[in-house]
Amino acid sequence: MAKNSKQTSKSVATKASRILKDGRYGKDSKSVAGSALAQTKSGKRK
Repeated sequence: MAKNSKQTSKSVATKASRILKDGRYGKDSKSVAGSALAQTKSGKRK
């Protein structure tokens, strides 16, 4: 299985976070935002 080395940028992650917190967006938008956040670089080391 190939490893995806692409990461979501900080600005996109910030916008995705706002979408998840905002009640005006639908489940499809929140699903996309969640996927974007899942691809962000974590501050924690594994």
